[in-house]
Amino acid sequence: MKRLIQHGLMFGNLIEVSSPALVARYNRALESLTGKTTSLTDFHIDISGYSPEIGDELGDHLYMNHGGCNRQFILLTTDQKTAPLLNAQFSTSRGILRQFIERNESQLFALTTRDAVAGELLNSVYAVDDPLALFDIRQITIEADTTEAHVSDANRLEGMINRFRNEDDGWLDDVLIADMITLAKKTGDVTRQPIALKTPMFKQENFWSAHFGGVYLFQNMDHPALISREDKEPLGNKLPIKHVFDFDNRNQVAKFLEYNDLVEPIVKARGVDAAAILQQKMDFIVVDVAADAGEDLSGATRRDIRALARRYGRDLPQEFHGLADLLRWANGAGKWPKITSEHPAYFYTLRARNHADKDLVNMLLAELSPKDIRQLFICHKERFYRDYMSWPDAKKGYVAEFLARDYMVDKAGARAALFGGETPMEGETPKQVQRFTGPWGGAV
Repeated sequence: MKRLIQHGLMFGNLIEVSSPALVARYNRALESLTGKTTSLTDFHIDISGYSPEIGDELGDHLYMNHGGCNRQFILLTTDQKTAPLLNAQFSTSRGILRQFIERNESQLFALTTRDAVAGELLNSVYAVDDPLALFDIRQITIEADTTEAHVSDANRLEGMINRFRNEDDGWLDDVLIADMITLAKKTGDVTRQPIALKTPMFKQENFWSAHFGGVYLFQNMDHPALISREDKEPLGNKLPIKHVFDFDNRNQVAKFLEYNDLVEPIVKARGVDAAAILQQKMDFIVVDVAADAGEDLSGATRRDIRALARRYGRDLPQEFHGLADLLRWANGAGKWPKITSEHPAYFYTLRARNHADKDLVNMLLAELSPKDIRQLFICHKERFYRDYMSWPDAKKGYVAEFLARDYMVDKAGARAALFGGETPMEGETPKQVQRFTGPWGGAV
């Protein structure tokens, strides 16, 4: 994974924690949440405050997310809102954390100048040991406070102030007045500078979960379904949903996407260079075959990949030939190819329509077309990292160089070109250029 880290493709944009004051605050928050502390004097954290270095130290990379449910978090700075979420167990978690930070940014900024804010993403279940539990996770609430309870103390003080103002003899209650003065020394003047965090309820109806090998649950649909990456049989037959598919049920998955109007053919999408997208998908497939054959792909150009396609033409899979037929049609040099859902190229030809679950659908499509390493990296990093470890070294090198050159210099622009206009992720603005330095690829 060293190549990915050096190019900022893994652990990129993490927040460095190196000052003794911040390390001490982190340890207080970590102990309050987990009963553990770190002996490290510098480390990096993601949007939730999880640190891969501390995970290594503790021998537990779920030290803030036990059982993959009700993720805990530590905020040392509002800058964490631009960081990624590592070891994600639910596709919605990062978005919820980011919204919480953005909605409370001024309050959190003030609080984190004094102390760490620690909290938890709460749902109605405490473990996901049974697939049925996924259907009970309908909404997420956030519970958060500083380790010194500034928020709860401020709420108590506001209650005391209301009593003082509204009770007939409140101004004569010496004990009440003394308690107010004591709390005010800690919280400040809450009448002028209120301390309160907005903790709205977040719906979680359509989402991906890493549990049970990876499942996509679409509940808020005209035609609901659960789609499993692995064999659906171990999930049982008592799930409270009519349709349960796995990746071998290609026809049923395709119909689900069509009936709910979730996808569109790339060649019919507005505002995209469909031919360029199809050609790049084909190049990735050629690279996959050539790497398996032991070819050196260092510095491979488009011309080199065309030569490899000719050399290994007989070994290229059906995905390549199906996309080639579609590319010829897109370039006006061939007839419309009949690519059904049974064809291995089918899901490579689609992208999500512009709707509320666009990112989730593109995530699903990325897993259904895993040879498209660019889409897999953008839409499903957990799967990308897992697959990357099993690739030949030549493919690892090519992919790392390609993503660093083609994607990292303009992430928002690349996503817009592939998937259409969208809200920038990871704190970016369109056409923002970043370069990466340091052991964790932090953006500078």
